[in-house]
Amino acid sequence: MNKYALITGICGQDGSYLSRLLLEKGYNVYGLIRRSSNINTQRIEDIRNKLSLHYGDITDISCLTMLLLKIKKLLKDSECLEIYHLAAQSHVGISFELPHYTTASIVNGTLNLLESIRTTEMIGKVRMYNAATSELFGEVLETPQTEKTPFNPRSPYAVAKQYGFNICKNYRESYDMFVCSGILFNHESPQRGFNFVTRKITMEIGKIVRKESKVLELGNLDAKRDWSHAKDMVEAMYLMLQNDKPVDYVCGSGKQYSVRQFVELAFFFVGIEIVWDGKGLDEVGKNPLTDEVLVKINPKYYRPAEVETLLCDPTKIKKELNWKPKKSFEDLVLEMVNYDL
Repeated sequence: MNKYALITGICGQDGSYLSRLLLEKGYNVYGLIRRSSNINTQRIEDIRNKLSLHYGDITDISCLTMLLLKIKKLLKDSECLEIYHLAAQSHVGISFELPHYTTASIVNGTLNLLESIRTTEMIGKVRMYNAATSELFGEVLETPQTEKTPFNPRSPYAVAKQYGFNICKNYRESYDMFVCSGILFNHESPQRGFNFVTRKITMEIGKIVRKESKVLELGNLDAKRDWSHAKDMVEAMYLMLQNDKPVDYVCGSGKQYSVRQFVELAFFFVGIEIVWDGKGLDEVGKNPLTDEVLVKINPKYYRPAEVETLLCDPTKIKKELNWKPKKSFEDLVLEMVNYDL
């Protein structure tokens, strides 16, 4: 029996790791990529000839429908298509600057995909994973966060993702569609985008070590997150679609670290201790051996509404799907630092 998967957002961090995982498991992997004047397939270039890539956009329902019909013709009676819906404008900070685009990519994109499954009469032939986010919890109403924690979003990105989560639940209940959402907490890797704080930290440290830069500028150092490796998280996505029934899960390490701790550990791995001096916007991180300022606060990196703390309770996914992270926080930071050196 042949195995088929379609990944929206295949060119992103998660898409690159997921496509490799599925290829290893013998899947025929289809990917939706946006037309761009610049190369946007760098993360999957080495496996590109093993993938079936198709130009399109999740905000264009016609291209989704045509691609599903194309794949439908290949499916035998006992075969199904796994859809991993990862595509969206996914940067929380940028969502404040691009609220309309962020909302369109998440809200319309998710609805378009669900409607394409329904109108092509593929409900019984499809299992769909929807990428939700821990940002749904926003200004948290309880700690740690579980599947039962109420949502309280604090950004245009998170508000749009709440619609995506709810519309998937609605289609599941209304049409008996196999669709589930993974409420994934922060996950990083060397494939993380350049404007995300973790990758920004490790890239800038690499530049400082090579004498190409002098100072790392950041916003809220005390924001706390539950960080995991993206490779572990895509395994959770895969397991959710192998489940007997569609179930929504929170997924994370169950451990929490601040941006400040990430910075300290990343510098430690290049042999530099960071000591902090000053308060508020005047706080700096110094190398005590040279008194050189290596970290500064820049208010432009603060968000209009901050999410101060996120911490996952992954009890349910560990128990029901036997999932557990293989890489620690220290493993993650070291891998990213070494990559960017």
